[in-house]
Amino acid sequence: MMKLGEYIKQLRGKTSLREASEKIGISHTYLDTVEKGFDKRSGKPINPTPDTLKLIAQAYNCDYGKLMALAGYWSEEESENEKEFQAFANDPELQRWYRKLPESDEEDVRKLREMWEIIRRDK
Repeated sequence: MMKLGEYIKQLRGKTSLREASEKIGISHTYLDTVEKGFDKRSGKPINPTPDTLKLIAQAYNCDYGKLMALAGYWSEEESENEKEFQAFANDPELQRWYRKLPESDEEDVRKLREMWEIIRRDK
């Protein structure tokens, strides 16, 4: 299995660290550390927070669940569940039905997740 840092570096491609870090909203030194997987000063492994992973996923338009799984926060199953939920939540038909979904507060998103779990159980 690919390591988180390798995957993030692959997503960055030929974009410079500085350009990528500006797009993500983190420092270029921190992005470099994340890609290497360890802090070069202490030698200790580095694991970005879920919030940082969300910024990376948004900047690179990649699967947040995969980043969370590679970072060890979620299992592969949880990652797959999140991917299915996002497909459900971002369906254009549902967005027409629930136009305010992108601006929804946490409580509305929690309710939507509960509905999704009911739908999944009934399959």
